[in-house]
Amino acid sequence: MAIGDEIQVDDRMQSGYTYTLNAPEGADFDPGFTPHHTPAEMLAMGVFEGKYLNDCRGEFPASWFEGAKLSDRPDPSVNYFGVKSRQPLSVWREKGWIIGPDPRGWFQWYCRYSLGRRLPDTDAAQIKRWRAFARHAGQIRANCYPGDIFCRPRQRQALLQWAYDPLI
Repeated sequence: MAIGDEIQVDDRMQSGYTYTLNAPEGADFDPGFTPHHTPAEMLAMGVFEGKYLNDCRGEFPASWFEGAKLSDRPDPSVNYFGVKSRQPLSVWREKGWIIGPDPRGWFQWYCRYSLGRRLPDTDAAQIKRWRAFARHAGQIRANCYPGDIFCRPRQRQALLQWAYDPLI
C-alpha cells in the first residue's frame, strides 16, 4: 500500500466506506502521538481477547496477522496478561466513545491511522483520548514495584490495548 491508494471497506460493520492513504505506513504521526506498539505487535502480543478485526483483515496488511493471537469468540486466555479486557461495543456506543468513521472504536482508528489515513478532526480527538489514557501508567508506577508485571494485570492489558508499554 502506498500514499494515494484508496482503501475500500466492506465488512460486517461497515460497507461502502472508502478512505485514502495520505501518509506512509507507520510514519508521519502527530508529534503528540507516540504509541509504544504497532498494531501488528499488539495483535501478536494478545489484545481484545483475540476478537478483533476478524472479519476485516483484507483492509490491512497480511503481515499484521502473521503470529496474531486471534479467536472466533472472546477468549481472555488469548490476552497477553490472560485477563478479561473488553467491554461490549454497545457500552462504547452508549458512552459516546465511538467517534468518526470507525465503528469498532479506538483500535480501528489506530490501525487506519498507522496505515496512513489522516482525518484531522478525528485524529485530534482520538489522540487526545490516547494521551488521557496515560493516567493508567501513572497508577501502575504508583502502586506496583518496578518489574512486577503481575501487579494490576487488567490495567496493564488496558495499556497494551491503547498502545502503551504494559511492562513498565
